[in-house]
Amino acid sequence: MDAGWSDGSKGNKLATDFQIVMHGHIRVVRLVSNNETNRLTQACILSLYEAFHELARDKHPIILTGNKNFFSVGADLTEIAKLTAPAAYEFSKIGQVLMNFVSQFPAPVYAAIAGFCMGGGLDLALACHQRIAAPNAVFGHRGVALGLMTGWGGTQRLPRLVGKGRALQIFAAAETIPSLEALRIGLVDYISDDPVADAIRRSQELCLHASPPLL
Repeated sequence: MDAGWSDGSKGNKLATDFQIVMHGHIRVVRLVSNNETNRLTQACILSLYEAFHELARDKHPIILTGNKNFFSVGADLTEIAKLTAPAAYEFSKIGQVLMNFVSQFPAPVYAAIAGFCMGGGLDLALACHQRIAAPNAVFGHRGVALGLMTGWGGTQRLPRLVGKGRALQIFAAAETIPSLEALRIGLVDYISDDPVADAIRRSQELCLHASPPLL
């Protein structure tokens, strides 16, 4: 079975903005949307937080992914444009809560990334413990070009991985980073033709070597 892009009919838990597929004790959380760009709307952020909070009870690895062309393009700019200043501030706080919860999750969280991983989508990937990218993955934070700056922790997490100078260049120049460059600068940990299958394999190996084994 193509673990990376199968709909995974066994053990699915469906939601509006994502679905959860079980591979043994490993949970694959797949972002979904009608146009397949997987925008992180307010509803999506809240639903993801609730799902991660529920999954934290079992303390098993999670793999967060999208589809072949989009991990996530980030926040819904149309939705943001309609927010009042106080509402925008609250949305920023909600996003921070989710990202912090993912980064502090009691089991490994892998981001399995193909296609575009942009803006808030990059923030979400940065909050994960490891990032595995497909050859077609593209990373960027183009908010500056739109007069925006992330409030979801990316400005703190990216410099820890790539250094302050490189992070500033990515943010200030609204630069896009292909997968090989992302690997070279430390933005991603591995490149794989099937990042979900690779993440499942690494999760299984980690669980088997745990004491006691988690699988």
